[in-house]
Amino acid sequence: MPPVAAPMPESIAVGVQDSVSTTADLRELDEMDMALVDALQTSPRAPWSRIGAVLGIDATTAARRWDRLRAAGLAWSTAYETWERHEPRDGLCIAFAEVAVAPGSLTAATAAACADPRVASVERTTGGTSGRDAALFLTLFCSSTAALTRLADGPLAELPGVRDIQLAVMLHSYREGADWKVHALDRGQRSRLASARVGGASGLHRGGADRALLRALAFDARRPYSELARDTGTSEATVRRRVARMLASGQVRLRCDVSHLAAGRPVISTYRIAVPSAELDAAGHLVAGLSGVRLCMAVTGETNLLVSTWTSSLSESAAFEVRLGTRLPAARILRRDVTLLTTKRMGRLLDDAGRARGHVPLVPHQTS
Repeated sequence: MPPVAAPMPESIAVGVQDSVSTTADLRELDEMDMALVDALQTSPRAPWSRIGAVLGIDATTAARRWDRLRAAGLAWSTAYETWERHEPRDGLCIAFAEVAVAPGSLTAATAAACADPRVASVERTTGGTSGRDAALFLTLFCSSTAALTRLADGPLAELPGVRDIQLAVMLHSYREGADWKVHALDRGQRSRLASARVGGASGLHRGGADRALLRALAFDARRPYSELARDTGTSEATVRRRVARMLASGQVRLRCDVSHLAAGRPVISTYRIAVPSAELDAAGHLVAGLSGVRLCMAVTGETNLLVSTWTSSLSESAAFEVRLGTRLPAARILRRDVTLLTTKRMGRLLDDAGRARGHVPLVPHQTS
């Protein structure tokens, strides 16, 4: 498995997940676990009192259940920069890279990709530009297209055994991981948890204070304000204001992630779809609403719609393709891949069972 990133300063020591058991058998989440995850996907920083009231349990029980899930690496919360609300001078370029790798170098290439703070996610897939090559599918966060070029020409090109790199830049997001839910709560329960969103705030500042706060939230988006204040060297009141500002601007999102295997979604499929340009926006909104879709984005290239699904079986994935063809007859699926192993998801290092075992903070603005 890929090594854990080099130690960080003690103030935000986030290298290794707490108390992860590497020998315990993976189990699926029970109904209350799933409801708890859904609650935190709906409102990642909601107080335990509100979560407990919605789930019909007391706040202490809700907190203990979450601590157990997090310690086992079965679920976790994180924070990250988003794309669409950045100003041009403060840009964020999100891209996807398919990297063809010589089979004998796949383990080393995977480890190197996982260690890079600009590589948000790493998947080993059934793809590849030739039948002899293995494939890595990477999600990249860079500060600009120029920075993406430097990443592709430097660290990615230098991955062990790399043979080819194909890039696609995200143009618009219709659905992403923070929008996906396990659907264990009903609409009424979810509405009781949802927080009112206030727009118009100034968002993420480029200064070190906001970056340090985002880095601390990235490891655990539910960290108490008192801990965030201590680890960033500011007052609790200041931290509260900064967190509220970052979230209200839409430039930072919080999300609760879960082991896809423990959640009963073992099959991850990625589709590259060609849609007529005039129909792309409507198609993106339509596909984003289909059951099982976790990610749907307009991207550059002939296959201008990138879609990822989490399903319970390969037959369910096949049924998704049928639904897609029925709803979008003009769309053509030009490529379909299945993920064999996810080793990193939005900065979290995962074991073979999809459990969190470490963390590499995302640093889109890294220049080397």
